[in-house]
Order: sequence, then C-alpha cells, then structure tokens
Amino acid sequence: MRRTVWILTVGLFLAGSGTAADWPSWRGPSGNQVSPDMGFPLEWAWSRSGVSKNIRWRTELPEAGNSSPVVWGERVYLTQAMDDGRRRTLMCLDRNDGRVLWQEGVEFEGADPRHETNPHCAASPVTDGEVVVVSFASAGIAAYTPQGKRLWLTDLGPQKHSWGQGSSPVIHGESVLVYHGPGKESALYSLEKKTGKVRWKVALPEQQPAERFDGFSGKSDGMLGSFSTPLVVRAGGRDEILMPVANRLQAFGVEDGRKLWWCDGMNPLVYTSASAGEGRVVALGGFFGSAIGIAPGGEGDVTAHRTFYEKRAKKHRIGSPIILGGHVYLSSTDGFAQCLRLDTGEMLWEERLVTKGADGATWGSMVLAGDRLYVVNRSGDTLVLRAAPKFELLASNPVGELSNSTLALSDGQIFLRTHNALYSIAESPAQR
Repeated sequence: MRRTVWILTVGLFLAGSGTAADWPSWRGPSGNQVSPDMGFPLEWAWSRSGVSKNIRWRTELPEAGNSSPVVWGERVYLTQAMDDGRRRTLMCLDRNDGRVLWQEGVEFEGADPRHETNPHCAASPVTDGEVVVVSFASAGIAAYTPQGKRLWLTDLGPQKHSWGQGSSPVIHGESVLVYHGPGKESALYSLEKKTGKVRWKVALPEQQPAERFDGFSGKSDGMLGSFSTPLVVRAGGRDEILMPVANRLQAFGVEDGRKLWWCDGMNPLVYTSASAGEGRVVALGGFFGSAIGIAPGGEGDVTAHRTFYEKRAKKHRIGSPIILGGHVYLSSTDGFAQCLRLDTGEMLWEERLVTKGADGATWGSMVLAGDRLYVVNRSGDTLVLRAAPKFELLASNPVGELSNSTLALSDGQIFLRTHNALYSIAESPAQR
C-alpha cells in the first residue's frame, strides 16, 4: 500500500481511550451528524503537485469505498474491501500521522451483488472504545479489539440486493443493533456486544406498495428496500429504535424488539436514516420519495399524527437530514441544499451548491459543527454552509477525488474518505 503523509502537528492521545470529541459512528456521537466541538477549519485544498492547505496527512487506500471513517481516541477506523469484496477488512490508522496500525478481516468466496458505484464494505464501523463492530454483509458481523484481535464473527445469513449494502451497525449499551438488509431476508437484530450472540430478531419483509410509480413495478428488486441505519432515541421514558423501511417508519423496543409504533407514508426505496431532535423525528424516502415529520414516543399506528408529510419530493435524497433551531437541513443527490421548517415541512430555501469539479451530486450526509454545515460532493469538494434560515455558502474546498462518504469531525480534525485516500484536515499551528 502506498502512503503519502504530510505531518504538520502531532497530537497527544491515550491509546484506546475516548474523549468528548470522539466520532464513534458514521453519524457521530449523537447519531444525528452533529459534533459537540468547534475549531474545525473553514478552508483547505490539496493537489498532486504538492500544494496543500490545512492538510495534516493523506493516506492512500488500496481500493475504492463508500464507507465513512470513525474516530476514538488516537485511532481512526475504516472498512475496506479488498479484491472486489473477496476479502472484507477493518483498517485502523493513527490519527496523528495516518500510519496504518493494522488491517484485519474475513475471506468471502460468495458472489454478493452490488451496484457499480457501491463497492463492498459500504457499511461504516462503530466503536465504544472497548470493541469495534463492522458489518461485512453476507460475510458476517464482526467485532475487534482496538488492537485488531477479532472477538467474534456472527453469521446472519446472506444479505443480497442488486445495489449492495449501506446500513451500519449501532452500539447501544451492551447491545449491537444491526439492520441486515436490504434483500429478501431483511431483519433487525440485537446482538450481545461481548459475544455476538443473537438476543432478538425482527423480520422486516419488503412489500411492494399498492401504488406503483416511477418504475416501482416490482420487476427489479433494486427499486425496493432500505439502506438505513437504526437510530436510538429517548422518548416517553423509554429507548426506542427508529428504522425507516419500505413504505413506513417503524419504532421498536431496545430490550425485546417489540414494535412500538409505526407511521405509513415512506416510499418503497429508502436511502436515508431518520434524524431526531427538538421533540421531532424526520424521515426521508429515496428516489424522489416522501418526507415525514412526527413526534417519537407513540403507540401503534401514528400515521394520523404526522406533523408534516410530503408525498413526492422534487429531489432525490441519499444523505440524512440535520435538525437545528426549528429547521431541517439536508442535501439532495443532484447537488442542491435545502432548509425546511421543522414544524410544517415548509421549504425556506433550496439552492444549488456550486462545484469546482465536474460532478456536484452529494451522496454523503451533512455534518454540523457550531453553525457550520459541511457536505461533500462526488467531485471531492466539501461545501461549507451556514446553518441558518437564509442561505449562505461559506467555502468550497476541493481535493479532486471522487467521494460518496460522510465526514468525521473530531477535536479540530476533519476526516475525509475518497475513493483514493483518507485525509486528515486541520488548521496549521500558525492559524490557531
């Protein structure tokens, strides 16, 4: 593996120990893409000519990938397919200089289908400092120590969909929550964190809706299913798991998987994960799908209690939304950013994000630090917006490499995964 590293500063971190600045899952410490920290750079640049700004290091990766990095203490974890998925691995890098500390994984002789734009190992890792858990789809769910020793490998059966996988595992207390889908055997699992043993399983069969539109004819399983990651929220004195699936948003009990409530109105194909905040949940369908606003903590069928409902979006959405200050911020795959009112779903603004590269589409999710929204497009430009009811573009930062990932924010460092490399971005000492 080739590696190019620029070292501007060296941070001091305890191996395997966490801080308040950790980014333990692809959606951050809160599960809603929000960083509690400040001090991240506004501008950066990199080119192969050697000219760079605020690039602490860049480590080349062996193959393309869409998963996002996670950070705990001095370690950065990243899933990485090798030999087009015949080997599925977890990489651990030093956050100070980008050195690869270890790379472990499993061999897989099967032939999982995938879309040409979605390499294997698209699910991101999750960690709590004790274990690092990864989903290798049909090759199993695996847990590793921070030193790279495999603790367990649980086979949940095949996970086959013509477009591959995307849902990432979630750690909640002593449990690991896994949506093993999309596909014919889609199900939500709770595993024991220490052993990988299945605690409970809820089958989530994918059913075609009565109304079919925009190619949802049932002729292709690529037009059906959910790529969402479970989200745990506290509501009504209990923890509940939010899971958008084909045709509805559902909530399950953490301890036993009991279905708590459901809300109809999702479309049959769901890319995004639900977001929660300020007493509301927002869920978005993919492929010009619906948008739902609702309060968590309900019982039974709560469809009639939606606070807003958009049946057909004009934009195709993959990235998950962010809730802040009575507003919902999100990006669409055709390169637009949007701001909605949280209480009504009213569109306050919709603006095209000007790109410096050829492809302005955004597949990753926005992340928030302070009042800044960061989102990466498929040209590798990171657009920085003001999180405000009036649109303001603050910066556009190119690296010139394809990216379908979400940024990780930790203690002043931004970690960006492209199909070519993993970047650490931070202000130089002179700028602090």
